[in-house]
Amino acid sequence: MTMNPSGLSPWWRHSLVITLIVGLTVLIWLAVRTYQFAPPIPDKVIGPGGETILTADDIRAGQEVFLKYGLMENGSVWGHGAYLGPDFSAEYLHALAVAAGPALKQNRYDSDTRILPFTEAEATVFEEQVARWTAYFTEPTGSVGLPARYITDPTELRQLTAFFAWTAWASVANRPDKSYSYTNNFPYEPLAGNTVTADAILWSALSLIALLAGIAGVLVAFGKFDFLGWKGGGRHVHPTMLPGVASESQRATIKLFAIVALLFLVQAIVGAVTAHYRAEPGKFYGIDLAQIAPSHIMRTWHLQLAIFWIATAYVAGGLFLAAALGNREVRGQVQGINLLCVALLVVVVGSLLGEWLGVNQVFGPLWFWLGHQGWEYLDLGRAWQVLLVAGLLLWFVLLVRAMAPARQNPTQRQVILLFQYAALAIPLFYLPAMFFGSTTHLSVVDNWRFWIVHLWVEGFLELFVTVMVALIFLELGVMSHTNVARVVYLDAILYLGSGIIGTGHHWYWTGQTTITMALSAVFSAMEVVPLTLLTLDAWDFIKLTRSQCGVCELPVSLPHKWTFYFLMAVGFWNFVGAGVFGFLINLPVVSFYEVGTILTSNHGHTAMMGVFGMLALALMVIAFRQVLDDQQWYRVEKYVRVSFWGLNIGLALMVILSLFPGGVLQLWDVLTNGYWHARGPEFMNQPFVRLLEWLRLPGDAVFIAFGAVPMALAALLTWRFTQANRRRQS
Repeated sequence: MTMNPSGLSPWWRHSLVITLIVGLTVLIWLAVRTYQFAPPIPDKVIGPGGETILTADDIRAGQEVFLKYGLMENGSVWGHGAYLGPDFSAEYLHALAVAAGPALKQNRYDSDTRILPFTEAEATVFEEQVARWTAYFTEPTGSVGLPARYITDPTELRQLTAFFAWTAWASVANRPDKSYSYTNNFPYEPLAGNTVTADAILWSALSLIALLAGIAGVLVAFGKFDFLGWKGGGRHVHPTMLPGVASESQRATIKLFAIVALLFLVQAIVGAVTAHYRAEPGKFYGIDLAQIAPSHIMRTWHLQLAIFWIATAYVAGGLFLAAALGNREVRGQVQGINLLCVALLVVVVGSLLGEWLGVNQVFGPLWFWLGHQGWEYLDLGRAWQVLLVAGLLLWFVLLVRAMAPARQNPTQRQVILLFQYAALAIPLFYLPAMFFGSTTHLSVVDNWRFWIVHLWVEGFLELFVTVMVALIFLELGVMSHTNVARVVYLDAILYLGSGIIGTGHHWYWTGQTTITMALSAVFSAMEVVPLTLLTLDAWDFIKLTRSQCGVCELPVSLPHKWTFYFLMAVGFWNFVGAGVFGFLINLPVVSFYEVGTILTSNHGHTAMMGVFGMLALALMVIAFRQVLDDQQWYRVEKYVRVSFWGLNIGLALMVILSLFPGGVLQLWDVLTNGYWHARGPEFMNQPFVRLLEWLRLPGDAVFIAFGAVPMALAALLTWRFTQANRRRQS
């Protein structure tokens, strides 16, 4: 078989290409089916006497009201959104179920006339719900963290209720010729006949079989081959990245890392404020904070800042590593990095301020472009999204320029191209965020939204960082070019082979068909397989710090101890947070009762911070060590050491004391009293539940005081040292 100059079989590349083609083909096919089989929006809903109750225009206008006021960051619809407020669709459905019961299962929608007749009970409930939500958005005590008199326009309130009414109808009315609703009977509401489907049980069982088969196959492969991990061969390789030896463009990235550390600190503080709203609704230690920093804006900023600081760390890490690989200062690179830094600040500050002004209706009809777009995780206005993509394209150009010299080396060419392709995927796969607007069908939006939330973040961003980590090991002299390429191909095949189609586990209950559930459940379960391998990676990292050169038989000098510690933390949290806690909630039969509860937040915190956050900090720490001499690093290292333990202990305390027990208790309440009850004040106001929310405080305090603050100090001190070094050299 023909080998390339790196000594690696071309079948690695062929296998990855096949994996991408098959996975994306299936995912695009599911997207097309979403347009075809989404719950219909009736042109007109009429009452028993033929009078018009609401229209399609009312439903779409109600969706816009829902978005422009940022209500997806207060409560949720079909389980997706925030957890402080209720699930609006579930609460509306419960009111219907009390009034009409299992009769709601009958689908009276006429696809020819596009008219949906309401019974007398349904028409009565609609008027009652208009009053219900008018009170909710007027009285701050009932709207948990929203300002008083937040929405007062009677027309907007009626349109908003029309949107809730449609989501409730779609969640209970059976699909034509099916025994389950458009949302596969979600939410759980036994009074209306919404119980778990046979498909959910069947595909949960089959996904377990797929998981066991996948783990068995990978363990067999690891038993047969001893070259699949991070371990290097016996080649005579030595570090080329020496601490204290950095180029001008590498030093320029430190200002980006300093911004990252400050954004991280602000994000952690905002997260603590957001969590406090659950412990003390409507107040912040007696202060009516909702009037200036309402809960839905705090949660918006918490999510947006998390994406900003983690993605920016990857951007800065990529530029730092590209300069090391290119091994030559490129003209104008520093100016390009400075421009990127300015662009980042414009997007971050502009979008966060725009979101706050947007929910206060400052922008009028331009709210979607400049204000709060309204979709969870994609809250920033469309104009800011366009600028973000432009910034990512500028970043990609800077990467390519920096690595141009290395592409001429046949030995390095393959790993350099892998790095560039992984980088290009980041701006490319953010584009689905532009495929919908404020009136696009809710099912269609959720399809594209999770291309970003799952495929972009958990797929291609994670792949890019995997490539960076492998290349760092190459530069540190503990891996050969062949092993770097092999590790990247292996991880890409395993991550994307399960993760692309596994994206659909977010779509079980969003108006898609059971084919989506079948494929997504099986492939989502197999996502645990590559995550399991990261526990082996963590052990490999430990062994690498104790390794010897195969020729010299001398210990390999790795001055980046804390970088490896953060990578070990990634391995641990990837297995626990993404693997165990992710798998816990991804089976359809569990997700049916769990989605949108604290167990989702439990998985989100341990996976987002524990995996992506720790990876970002590992890149930050290696950059700090590289640009500082031994004496300077000695002064910075103490902050890094405290931060490492503070972040991991704080995150563990959040999980052990609050998130996991609270999530289990809420899941039990869903099973006992129904989904609407567990997501409402009836559950949240219980004394023991409040106690669990207050127990979040110790973890938050440790995380911020001993984790985020020391890392910010380390970043600012490093930036100050680089400035001093530059002045001395000039």
